[in-house]
Amino acid sequence: QVQLAESGGGLVQDGGSLRLSCVASGQTDTLNTMGWFRRAPGKEREFVASISQTGITRSYPESVKGRFTIDRDNSKNMVYLQMHNLTLEDTAVYFCVANRDVSGEYKYWGRGTQVTVSA
Repeated sequence: QVQLAESGGGLVQDGGSLRLSCVASGQTDTLNTMGWFRRAPGKEREFVASISQTGITRSYPESVKGRFTIDRDNSKNMVYLQMHNLTLEDTAVYFCVANRDVSGEYKYWGRGTQVTVSA
């Protein structure tokens, strides 16, 4: 089992920046792809970013491409999400995820951290 704990959420003004962190614990030697999802009020869960175990492959949806950057530090079992040029539409609970299976679903999820962008 792997446990994920997010941090770094908070209130930020429109156009501002924020950096989320996620630390993994437990069976960290089994970690492979990690990433972030978000859920905004009244909306479906949305994929935000993913990064391969080596860090070579990164993926983003068009909604955040060019503004968000995912990175990881395997020596610390950490994954990060740097967010720039935040807009009101980025307001959501952000979840750290790990270990994508063949169907594309992630096995491990953190509890989430709230990001609120204000006008």
